Amino acid sequence: MLAYVYRVTKYDPADRDEHGHYTGLEDTESDHGEVEAAYLQAVAAFATETGVDHLAVREPGVPSIAHFGAEPPVDSYGLDGLFPPAPDAVPGPSLPPGFHDGAQVPLHVALKLVRAMLRDNGAWCRLEIEDVLTVHVGWDQYLYIGSNHPCEEALVRIRALGLFPERLTSSPYDFDLEVERAGYLRPGDDAFWDDLGAAVASGRAGVLEETFIEGATRWHHLTIDTLGSVRAGLAPRARLAVRPPLSSDIDAVLASLPADGLVEGVWQDKDDRLHSAICDEEEFPELASQISAASAAVLISGYEGEDLPLHTAVMPDNDGVVRARWRPGPAAADQGQQGMSQSH
Repeated sequence: MLAYVYRVTKYDPADRDEHGHYTGLEDTESDHGEVEAAYLQAVAAFATETGVDHLAVREPGVPSIAHFGAEPPVDSYGLDGLFPPAPDAVPGPSLPPGFHDGAQVPLHVALKLVRAMLRDNGAWCRLEIEDVLTVHVGWDQYLYIGSNHPCEEALVRIRALGLFPERLTSSPYDFDLEVERAGYLRPGDDAFWDDLGAAVASGRAGVLEETFIEGATRWHHLTIDTLGSVRAGLAPRARLAVRPPLSSDIDAVLASLPADGLVEGVWQDKDDRLHSAICDEEEFPELASQISAASAAVLISGYEGEDLPLHTAVMPDNDGVVRARWRPGPAAADQGQQGMSQSH
């Protein structure tokens, strides 16, 4: 945790009540103009004083609920032009592959990411150099900056810009290591992929869910022949969840659709491509239509603790070290069941 943490806003502390709630006239949206530019200059001032010219993207995310036929309000959630685009052949959400946990971005790109977050375009992340500088955006134009020293010159600059830096003990958006790192962690290393190959060969495993950023997943059909290419195409630091093969009994899958609730549907089309959508009862008719035309499918409960995957893992960096701070949810193996290379 950095020693100096500041909440930087356009809200005058004199206009807060006894509970700290703002009661003034400033609205909670970016003006896309001078005030927004002041926020970005505030980040740049801290970066200059701490000697930072690049930042790492940490825990990136986008909204997770997909609605059929709906387009995101901003193309690529505000990431357009900030990273090289994804090749057309890459399945899944339209997100640039360069936006991933651990990605190093120059300061000018980091400032554009902050701007996208201030505008509520959809993409979110923490930006940081460990033990030196951290930047992230909360709700309602609240900017949080942490540094390893007071950065008095930056504070003077921020006040001259008309913004209000307030010293805090910590940001409410700090990564909670105790919560997020609780539970089981298996690296997606050679041993994991050897076990996965055995599970695929035995028919126990058939699809792999790759969460490449928070709220965005890709699904991969697994065969002995495709394991190598699937592994090579995974995003850095992705979370993995192994599941049984999809069911070719489409009538049974459709019959299992609940009356209401949150469900993720995964289906394979006639060209063997996998698709998925998380939806509630309002989208169930469209989901049923998609699955009716599929060659195989499965429905997965959208509620924590239900329909657990067989196994989970987190991809390590190239040196074999897991540096991602996030952890996958629980898996069947975590509940004391047998390994994925064994049969039940």
